[in-house]
Amino acid sequence: MSLARWQDLCLDATDPERLGAFWAPVLGLRRDPEVPQAVTLVGTKPSQRVWVNLVDRPKRVKNRLHLDVYAESIDELVRVGATVVAAAEDTGFSWTVMADPEGGEFCAFLRAPDELPAYRLHGVVIDAADPRALAAWWGNVFGVAPVVDEDHDWHTLEHATPDPVLTLDFVPVPEPRVGPNRVHWDVTGDVDALLAAGATHLWDMPNWTVLADPEGNEFCVFPAKD
Repeated sequence: MSLARWQDLCLDATDPERLGAFWAPVLGLRRDPEVPQAVTLVGTKPSQRVWVNLVDRPKRVKNRLHLDVYAESIDELVRVGATVVAAAEDTGFSWTVMADPEGGEFCAFLRAPDELPAYRLHGVVIDAADPRALAAWWGNVFGVAPVVDEDHDWHTLEHATPDPVLTLDFVPVPEPRVGPNRVHWDVTGDVDALLAAGATHLWDMPNWTVLADPEGNEFCVFPAKD
């Protein structure tokens, strides 16, 4: 049994128009014409919605959460405004570390054109001081058990969202969190149940409540839909 359900993803930006124009083709999404007052990207499913929200603080530290995306080529990403931070051929990893136009890190995994899905987000990676505990906490929230890679101390939640491919990947990092995060997700659920499970109340908005998980990562809770 889950305490909450995935709703959508949010990215902070000092220039939402510019960042939204970048992430739309990278993620295989389009600008939602029905919400002209905000930059929101949509796909074929409600769970694929990405809000690009205006903030007045520029990025100063490495993102605590970042996106993993599928791409046909690195050159394609560079053409739309990305910057290469660490190329796969230099690191020996199977992905290239890149930055979006506001410096937000993301990782690109190359796929052949016939293997490239329409929705190109395949993971959200969460830095954690204790990835096992944090993955277990979010696993309890979403009602799924973490899959563990003991060799790397990576803890993955599969099927935590309606998308069959998208994973939440919790990885160990040595540096402390410096918030607030520039990437977060929204859920629908019961605030009191999440607080009882160990979340922290941050503030209230007219239509949602902002909480933090046990490592201080912000997330927004909307009332469950009938």
